[in-house]
Amino acid sequence: MRAPKVAVIGAPMDLGAGRRGVDMGPSAVRAAGLQMRLAALGYDVEDMGNIDVVQPESIVPKPSSARFLVEIAASCARLARLVEKAAGDGKFPIVLGGDHSIAAGTIAGMSKHFRKQKKKIGVIWIDAHADMNTPATSPSGNVHGMPLAATIGLGPKELTHLGGFSPKLHPSNVVLIGIRDVDELESVNVTSSGINAFTMREVDELGMRTVMARAVEAASRGTDGIHLSFDMDSVDPDDAPGVGTPVRGGLTYREAHLAMEVLSDSNLLRSIEVVEVNPILDTANRTALLAVELIASAMGKRILQ
Repeated sequence: MRAPKVAVIGAPMDLGAGRRGVDMGPSAVRAAGLQMRLAALGYDVEDMGNIDVVQPESIVPKPSSARFLVEIAASCARLARLVEKAAGDGKFPIVLGGDHSIAAGTIAGMSKHFRKQKKKIGVIWIDAHADMNTPATSPSGNVHGMPLAATIGLGPKELTHLGGFSPKLHPSNVVLIGIRDVDELESVNVTSSGINAFTMREVDELGMRTVMARAVEAASRGTDGIHLSFDMDSVDPDDAPGVGTPVRGGLTYREAHLAMEVLSDSNLLRSIEVVEVNPILDTANRTALLAVELIASAMGKRILQ
């Protein structure tokens, strides 16, 4: 069962993205009333603050196929330790990004927590992008397009071996949902890795209820819980305008909520991260407000209580 205690952890990272602004995402989500919404659901909420992240202005940029890799890995290591401690203390970690590179840290922490108990965790990754690039396949060198690959052991050792072991996940327990913008070479990593991938076409054809039922089954097969990694750009830009890499044709407002409600019903969620909220590009904090709503749905909020 989900822990009645929740640990909110901010990861104000924007080193992995191509546009500035997502470092303000954790503050925007907090300002949108996350703690009050969780408390109303009966959770004891502890805000553990933000991890330290260096500012790009303080770093001399170098040509690289994985920009700011060393600095990102250091921040992810700090995040991993904090997530592992929160889970070890019986709390439910909710991590607020920041760009999606932070997922390498969140999953390292959760995986290590379960590994200590000789258990495994599965992941449901909801995103417009596959995040399965490596430095060899990435056209941009932006690390926020690499974290899912790193969790299954593909990519630079700085990310794959966070916490001292690799891989963090078995590909058969990884489910990618909502993708609609995948790089050409990256698509080979997706199809050859053994992960489960549902494109937006499959969401359209099967319906979100069926997709989520299959996702929960795959992510929970032989594991002891599920981590949710939710990129706000998975939602259509009409509903989530404040993201750095918007792609038309995404999840509708209700599809996103249904996905969260199905996950909540499973009683298998053990941690959540929500990433890529960019207040600079948002309108009246709409995207952060939606992020809070979706977290609440995943944590048990219902239309009829």
